[in-house]
Amino acid sequence: MTRSTRTVLVTGGSSGIGRAVAARFAADGDRVVITGRNAATVASAAAELGVEGAVCDAADPGRAAALAARFTTVDVVVNAAGGLPGAPADSPALAALLAQWQDSLAQNLLTAVVTTGSVRDKLAPGGAVISIGSIGAERRGGSYGAAKAALAAWNAFLSAELAPGGVTCNVISAGFVEGTGFFGGALTKARYADLVAETHNKRPGTVDDIAGTAHFLASPAARHITGQTLHVNGGAFTTR
Repeated sequence: MTRSTRTVLVTGGSSGIGRAVAARFAADGDRVVITGRNAATVASAAAELGVEGAVCDAADPGRAAALAARFTTVDVVVNAAGGLPGAPADSPALAALLAQWQDSLAQNLLTAVVTTGSVRDKLAPGGAVISIGSIGAERRGGSYGAAKAALAAWNAFLSAELAPGGVTCNVISAGFVEGTGFFGGALTKARYADLVAETHNKRPGTVDDIAGTAHFLASPAARHITGQTLHVNGGAFTTR
């Protein structure tokens, strides 16, 4: 039986995990639209992957609404935009602290909330909303970890609202994933070794590990999985 082509929206899809997710769905022949804030990077990634690109700050309501206008229906939303907060501003300590937290929340929570909200009325039954979380939500994650923890809480709320209409909502909580720009070149060999050593399988995660999990969560086999946080970290953090 031939599967119909899906429309898949991937925020932060021009690099790292988002790019791998976009490539995985594009390999199925789905219509994939990636977003990012840098026009040149988005255009280059879209051309290389054979997908559509859109320049969009996923936390900006106006830009998100303009992006949503491109779609009639959306089958899969993957909220992959995120990252560590920028360098502290040259301002009083409390103002700098507030700015750091606002940046973390904007990048790692509000991007998902605003983007998903913009296409909510276009989500097709049988669809999926998948958000990329982090092991940082479970351990000393600071403003970044707190934002990712809030992402999981929001996901549970969203699932209760959307699942009756046939749309699942889940978070993939990623552990250490090699091959991304997450650490901005600041990852030392010692820290790398520690991150690998804390896993059970003694290897770093890959972007394809996360992309494969996202692909599964959007598949018919995962229709009864919703409201969940799936930990993909090689055993570095375990649940029961």
